[in-house]
Amino acid sequence: MDAIIYHNPACGTSRNTLAMIQYAGIEPHVIEYLETPPSRPLLQQLVARMGLSLRELLRETGTPYAEFGLGNAALTDDQLLDAMMAHPILINRRVVVTPKGVKLCRRSELVLDLLSAQQGE
Repeated sequence: MDAIIYHNPACGTSRNTLAMIQYAGIEPHVIEYLETPPSRPLLQQLVARMGLSLRELLRETGTPYAEFGLGNAALTDDQLLDAMMAHPILINRRVVVTPKGVKLCRRSELVLDLLSAQQGE
């Protein structure tokens, strides 16, 4: 099974999500998104496939979110994307892609929804 995880190895929950994927017998393609962020079109595609808004993908804690005033509801999606492209730390982590879908796995257990149909195949 093909799987991709946008991963931050410094994050315990991200490491746990990766371990859950590996425990399922899948060796995912690991993208350390802080070093190799997704392109703008790819990020837009991932957000659309997750059914989220860009705001829902914005990470607030431990980022320049407040400093940049990203809580301002008047900011457009293009402005939010500009910020995420310039500062990938603003992208919420643990985006996982499998043939079953794309999900923001802010809780590690959410990744199981993307793996269950493939286990045992």
